[in-house]
Amino acid sequence: MVGTLSGALEARHIPTSPDKVKAEIQGVIEAPDGVLKITRISCHYNVKVPAGKEEAAERALKVFDRGCPVAQTLKGAVEIEHAWDIESY
Repeated sequence: MVGTLSGALEARHIPTSPDKVKAEIQGVIEAPDGVLKITRISCHYNVKVPAGKEEAAERALKVFDRGCPVAQTLKGAVEIEHAWDIESY
């Protein structure tokens, strides 16, 4: 997911390296029918962007998962939550 996010940011001329995008990912495992499975993945992104690029970064963060192969594969099977903090420099 981070690779797809980096691509969406780079397409908007927002550099993603070195260390401009970090992600904290947490999975929730439950056994709704007596069988363990991942039911939810929470993704929190910390993104550093040049001053003036905050709105472009926000737009990229809101839509990048539409082009993410992982998110599209899991869609309907696992709930994926995205949250982010944007810091300008």
